[in-house]
Amino acid sequence: MENKTVIVTGASTGIGKAIAKLFIEKGSNVVMNSSNEVNLKKTYEEFNSPANAVYFAGDISNRETGQKLRDLAMEIFNSVDVLINNAGVFAPKPFLDVEEKDLDLYWNVNLKGTYFTTQAAIPQMIIQGEGSIINIGTVLVDHAIDGFPATAPLTSKGAIHALTRQLAAEFGKNNIKVNTIAPGTIRSPLQGKIGIEDADSLAGLHLLNRIGEANEIAEAAYYLATSNFVTGETINVAGGHTAGHAI
Repeated sequence: MENKTVIVTGASTGIGKAIAKLFIEKGSNVVMNSSNEVNLKKTYEEFNSPANAVYFAGDISNRETGQKLRDLAMEIFNSVDVLINNAGVFAPKPFLDVEEKDLDLYWNVNLKGTYFTTQAAIPQMIIQGEGSIINIGTVLVDHAIDGFPATAPLTSKGAIHALTRQLAAEFGKNNIKVNTIAPGTIRSPLQGKIGIEDADSLAGLHLLNRIGEANEIAEAAYYLATSNFVTGETINVAGGHTAGHAI
């Protein structure tokens, strides 16, 4: 991945931050994005303002944000090799309490954001003759939990899982690989945002009896970015969350 150009959305905190950090360390050129410019700039400076990275703040639910990310990648680094659609929002809310504004939020940010940014990146990948798109889903699409009602965000994430397979089918002939990473419970600021004070209390959801770390998702993203023969797959990185239960 040295000198390859990687666009990472939602790169200011949590999983996206860990992904951006790993690719920067591996010598990739990284275009970092977040809707929060203050956090994004802080993270970039925390990385010691690396020469092989730039950042652009913008809401991915706006089509022009993806286009600007692509244009910035081309202007500074002259290629678009990998797109990692990490940016998203997620919070539990009982089904009967969900309002239209909730659905609009999740579908706009999670699905439309992934959709629009991918639309911006793929034409350049076609020109280059190869590319890799990595979407971030969730194991909860395939493993629902009664105590964590989240139909609004889950329907948007489920759509991303389906989008992954269809894009893999449409663009396989162009040597563009499209995959999804479905994380289990990962230690990140998201846990606090949705009211989980002790993320480690959820360790029992995983057969390994621990929650995941953000760098473990980053490692999976790096694998998929470098793989030449994996496409259309949803890779669970979840410590056995979907494989079974410990009683």
